[in-house]
Amino acid sequence: MKKVFLIAAMALFGFSVQAQDQDQSGFKLGLNVQLPVGDASDVSSFGLGLDAAYMFEVSDQFDLGVATGFSNVFGKTIDAGEFEIEIDDFQYIPLAAAARYNATEEFSVGADLGYAIGINDGNDGGFYYKPTVGYMLSEGTQLNLSYVGISVNDFTYSTINLGVLFSL
Repeated sequence: MKKVFLIAAMALFGFSVQAQDQDQSGFKLGLNVQLPVGDASDVSSFGLGLDAAYMFEVSDQFDLGVATGFSNVFGKTIDAGEFEIEIDDFQYIPLAAAARYNATEEFSVGADLGYAIGINDGNDGGFYYKPTVGYMLSEGTQLNLSYVGISVNDFTYSTINLGVLFSL
C-alpha cells in the first residue's frame, strides 16, 4: 500500500509541471552517483539516484520549491571469517522543501529539507537533509555536488553525491 501511495504521489508531482523560461526556476530532472561515508560506508559500496525538483523564482537570486527522487545505495557483502553476510540495498524516496541561492550566474548553493521514505524492508526512513552546490555547465545543464544525511534514531546514513541536473 505504501508503494502505491508513493507512485501516485510521484505521478501527481510529474503532472503538475509547467514549462518555464531557461532561468533557474521550473522543472529539474537529474541523475547522480553516491559514495557512502561514515557508518554507511561499512555496509554500502556506492549508489545511484534520480533527482526531480520544481523551483519557483522568489527573486532574481533566490528560488524555493519541492524536491523528490529515488536513490538506491548498494549493500556490501561482508566477509565474516567462515561465512559472508550480504547487506541489503538501501532505497528511499525523499520528499523535501528546496531552497537555492544563485550566488552568480554560474554558481548556486542551497539545501533540501524533508523526510526520506524508506522503500526496502526494514528501512523506516527518517529526517532528510541535503546541502548542495551547483555549477552551470551550459544553459539548462547544472553539475551538482551534495551531501545527503538521513537521520534515523541514533544513526545517520550519509552519502556524498555528484550529479547532473537538467532544466526542462
